[in-house]
Amino acid sequence: MSDGSSNRAKIAAALIWYAGGMALTLKGWSLLTEADRLQPEQIWPWLAVAAGVTAGGIQAQFLFVRSCRKNLERIDALEHRRVWQCFRPRFFIFLLAMVTARAMLSRTAHNNYLFLIGVAVLDVSIATALFGSSHIFWGSDTSRE
Repeated sequence: MSDGSSNRAKIAAALIWYAGGMALTLKGWSLLTEADRLQPEQIWPWLAVAAGVTAGGIQAQFLFVRSCRKNLERIDALEHRRVWQCFRPRFFIFLLAMVTARAMLSRTAHNNYLFLIGVAVLDVSIATALFGSSHIFWGSDTSRE
């Protein structure tokens, strides 16, 4: 198997990872901005960012890094690699479910200060975990635990 198809699948996986992180960062910022408009000059949006980054760092280190490594090992083990095999089909089903649930949460949160803060914490934490684990896609050692 050529290394090129493996690299393309890994690059596709990384791009999906970064796209998710960017989308969640932008949406989290949007929710925090809305919360700030509802109740200006409160400390809660800043605490939400701090909580999200802290939780996301923990998620990155103990969950997402391991998941990235396992996925890269899976890609390397594929006999006939294709770019669309960058993740398993169940990942894409899970991703669709998460995007749908997240959209519903976001819609429900509008004009509700505490709910906006809560959903923003969730967005920031997952975005941080995605970005914090993305370095695995560019390393050569995917077997370390």
